[in-house]
Amino acid sequence: MTRTIALVLLLGLGGFSLAACDDNDGPAENAGEAIDNAAENTGEAINDAAENTGEVVEDAGENMQDKAN
Repeated sequence: MTRTIALVLLLGLGGFSLAACDDNDGPAENAGEAIDNAAENTGEAINDAAENTGEVVEDAGENMQDKAN
């Protein structure tokens, strides 16, 4: 579920960044790029955290199964 939310956020923000593809690098453009970069980094961090959490939960489940046997 977390991956889905992150994917939706990244795709939505990606559309906005594509709409602003011109060579006008004013202060608003620079601020927009900074926001896009921050959103992308946040999405990547969310994905990494979700993957790590999934791995930890999977490992814990395997440990519980091993102890049950």
